[in-house]
Amino acid sequence: MISFETDGHRFNLRAVAVIVSGDHVLLHMLEGDTYWSLPGGRVEAGEDAATAVAREMREELDVAVSVGRLLWIVENFFTIGDRPYHEVGLYFSAKVPLNAAILELDARHVGDEQGRRLEFAWFKRNELASIDVRPAFLRDALAQETLQFAHVVSRDVI
Repeated sequence: MISFETDGHRFNLRAVAVIVSGDHVLLHMLEGDTYWSLPGGRVEAGEDAATAVAREMREELDVAVSVGRLLWIVENFFTIGDRPYHEVGLYFSAKVPLNAAILELDARHVGDEQGRRLEFAWFKRNELASIDVRPAFLRDALAQETLQFAHVVSRDVI
């Protein structure tokens, strides 16, 4: 995975799935975290970002997604504890098969991230302002009727 220490920062190259069903979006929370985020993970060396999105969804939820267009390029700067992070995220639209159990909007779904529990849930896109979603720009970006391509610089404190 492309993740390393440099100049006192942890750098990550992350690929992200934006999965929308009607007026809902799929978010997940890693065991021990207090905030929700979009599913995805770090890109592996030699792997393109769209392939990383598909791989991460297979690993975390055992779901084969079709990866669509690039929605956002996000330069994300945040700190966890005393550790500063510099992350570049490539956010892609993605679709799950129509018969996938994950499409049950009222259920909580469980996944796995290297032995840690992931909880997946659907949230109404226009109600994200009341939820702790990271990076914070997602509250407004996901509420848009049409998701438009953008380059985003986000600075969050976790």
